[in-house]
Amino acid sequence: MSGIVEGRVAIVTGAGRGLGREHALELARQGASVVVNDLGTSGAGEGASDGPAGEVVEAIRALGGEAVANGADVADFAAAEALVRQAVDAFGGLDIVVNNAGFVRDRMIVTTSEQEWDAVVAVHLKGHFALMHHAAGYWRAEAKAGRTRAARIVNTTSGAGLQGSIGQGSYSAAKAGIAALTLVGAAELGRYGITVNALAPAARTRMTEGPFAAQMATPDDGFDAMHPGNVSPIVAWLASEEAADVTGRVIEVGGGRICVENGWSHGPSRELDRRWTAGEVGPAVRELLKEAPAPEPVYGAQ
Repeated sequence: MSGIVEGRVAIVTGAGRGLGREHALELARQGASVVVNDLGTSGAGEGASDGPAGEVVEAIRALGGEAVANGADVADFAAAEALVRQAVDAFGGLDIVVNNAGFVRDRMIVTTSEQEWDAVVAVHLKGHFALMHHAAGYWRAEAKAGRTRAARIVNTTSGAGLQGSIGQGSYSAAKAGIAALTLVGAAELGRYGITVNALAPAARTRMTEGPFAAQMATPDDGFDAMHPGNVSPIVAWLASEEAADVTGRVIEVGGGRICVENGWSHGPSRELDRRWTAGEVGPAVRELLKEAPAPEPVYGAQ
């Protein structure tokens, strides 16, 4: 197989279903060898099965590609390190990390339990960090040994993390953290030949089919805008050597639309050469709010 990532080695987490499955298949079609990671849990992160990862491995091999399965929990720090070692041992190196694994527990803040909060933040935010940490350690060692690789990290944030989503406080917070982690990773890791970007995909997955059933429905005919495979070509390009000059970016992708997000930036301000008094703050802030653009609404807000 040949394509824009021919001869490169990729890890894709959460690759047994949905977006991750499509990313793994597209990377394989474009010539990469793929470690297919999936714990095989339910959409709420319950249970485990090696079936989904194994099925994707077989699909890649049927295409003529190379793949191996991994059933680790990416939030397990030691397991994330072993995942990097597996890629190196199986295929002789590592070039691409696609952090995609995750699940959601739809709850209002007032009804979210501590266990639910910890579980969602662990798989998304810690899972991204753990694999970034161990992959970057490998790439730094390679660079110091004079073998700098064209390394690529593609993270997965969400519109929920960028604008917020009612009923998904834990998920929104974790995804916002991933966007910030992406920016920091890009700034810190560029010296080792590593780019770090994040996608905010809009697609039909187990996490979106329920709360956004109408928007995610499969059309009877024509372009299926919410098919998860629509996102994967952008993943493949960001994973390629051609994308060396693109880093620290958050890109929203849905259907046939690609949108580069602006993110937080400094807006209008006022400054005194002394401490503000409490009585002065209100009028000043209200004037600044008039000058600032209105924030985009939280998903689900009326």
